[in-house]
Amino acid sequence: MTNPSPIETVVMRRVRAIRVLRFVFSTSTASCFLLLLSLWGIGELVWVERVFSNAPTHATGQLAYLWYAFGHTQAIVQVLTLVTATAAVSLARSTAQTLSEMRFLAVRA
Repeated sequence: MTNPSPIETVVMRRVRAIRVLRFVFSTSTASCFLLLLSLWGIGELVWVERVFSNAPTHATGQLAYLWYAFGHTQAIVQVLTLVTATAAVSLARSTAQTLSEMRFLAVRA
């Protein structure tokens, strides 16, 4: 196998960078936008400070309280909460995938 020419190395490095950038801007940008928008919506519809100040101090009571509060709130708040969770998981997944791809590129360069 021959060594790649300098031009081939530069071109392939740019191709890999474009692949990473395309992935980042498609999934991560949408996830960030949805996350921020849904958090803003929850903040507008719910007095979040009151929800947490009324919660019990022990962990099992907090979980039951938050589940009860989630179940007895407006449907739009429930939808926004699920969108927030989905966007956060999607953002974490795309960030991990991007970092692993960048690490792969750093090893190959």
